[in-house]
Amino acid sequence: MKHKIVVAGCGAMSNVWLDYVEKRENAEIVGLVDLYIESAKKMADRRNLQVPCFVDLSKAIKETGPNLVLDITIPASHKEIATTAMEAGCNVFGEKPMAETLEDAKAVLQVAQQTGKKYSVMQNRRYNRQIRALQQVVANNVIGKVGSIHADFFLGPHFGGFRDVMDNPLIVDMAIHTFDQARFITGADAVSVYCHEYNPAGSWYEGNSSAVCIFEMSDGSVFTYRGSWSAIGMQTSWESDWRVTGSIGSAKWDGHHFPVCEIRDSSKPIEFVDHIKSVEIEDNWNGQEGHWGCLDEMFSALEENRLAETDCTDNIKSMEMVFGAVESAKKGKKVLL
Repeated sequence: MKHKIVVAGCGAMSNVWLDYVEKRENAEIVGLVDLYIESAKKMADRRNLQVPCFVDLSKAIKETGPNLVLDITIPASHKEIATTAMEAGCNVFGEKPMAETLEDAKAVLQVAQQTGKKYSVMQNRRYNRQIRALQQVVANNVIGKVGSIHADFFLGPHFGGFRDVMDNPLIVDMAIHTFDQARFITGADAVSVYCHEYNPAGSWYEGNSSAVCIFEMSDGSVFTYRGSWSAIGMQTSWESDWRVTGSIGSAKWDGHHFPVCEIRDSSKPIEFVDHIKSVEIEDNWNGQEGHWGCLDEMFSALEENRLAETDCTDNIKSMEMVFGAVESAKKGKKVLL
């Protein structure tokens, strides 16, 4: 299957996607689109791409005849780009989030369902051999039935640009990753959320850069999230610092090293404190990691005519967690999802 691709958005992140496409034998870039034509032309020159450049996606699709659009624009543009592409007969792979609001995300999902086109969302933090190993521990009931899952995320990046002026930069732009990871690890979806959002002293963001969330999950477990994008010192991994508690044990992953697991030692009598034993976690993931791992899955799903793991029909559930948290923070009470 040959993929003729138009790239929408020629900022720095597009290089990661273009690096991948260059290595894929059955993929070809046929056009570049950016709101600023000079940005598209500079990208074409930098990467030696002999392709036309456009400011209008509809025109680009009409003139180059692609079957796939890569949406690497800012969140505010995702709805327009994805909708335009699918209505013009193209499948779409896009950066997260699906859209800037839940209403827009639902509208894009409806377009995908009406047109029959695939829209897959970049959730690169699922594609990591360590999180894959942790997910298998949970899926194989090594620690028994999950009771709770906890994620700490504390970093202090100085991005500049649109994130600095967003109302909810942490929750809307970053927490989608962690919320999606929690769904991936547990195999459960959120049914309610209580969120307290705030902007601590020293923050360089205009909006709320920090939050604490409590989610009730569909399997009866509880997922807690503590996060900040304006944390100075003692920072976690971008993957977060995780603990999963089960009925017979617990697993931890700090986002840097391979996860560890301890369970009750059933060969010894129950005492005031349970005897525990370490369990060796298998490392079976052979796929690529990060963006390239997710792109492998997106392309494979398209070629096999199936939904990708991060198809919009699944990713909408992570979006509901994001915007449910925002709604809860505004209302100051628990919100049902």
